[in-house]
Amino acid sequence: RDFVDAGLVSSRIKKGLKVKGINEDIIRRIAVIAFEAEVNIISYATRGTISYYILPDSIVFEAIDEGQGIEDIDLALQEGYSTADDSIREMGFGAGMGLANIKKSSDIFEITSEIGRGTRVKSTIMLNGK
Repeated sequence: RDFVDAGLVSSRIKKGLKVKGINEDIIRRIAVIAFEAEVNIISYATRGTISYYILPDSIVFEAIDEGQGIEDIDLALQEGYSTADDSIREMGFGAGMGLANIKKSSDIFEITSEIGRGTRVKSTIMLNGK
């Protein structure tokens, strides 16, 4: 729940992609994915990892957390659905757009979750279109 540094990881990823000469539109999409995943980890997990890989034809982003897990993934993917408590909402987070924004920004989106263990989100963005 350290929201003070929310956005730090996504900013670092964005800078790293700029240095590599990645297209601005792709950088924007990855930044959205990274920020939303980062906030979800801060909000719901006890710990998590974020990584990305630049491949010849795509960028693969993965966030894995150890946390409460998601009971109903289909429901959690609906825009506006949130399980955020008041303390998260008071800080301006928890609008229920995180997973929906990650999915929208991805060419390929995968999510798995286990109650009481955590969640894995994998997003792939194709470098030359879908």
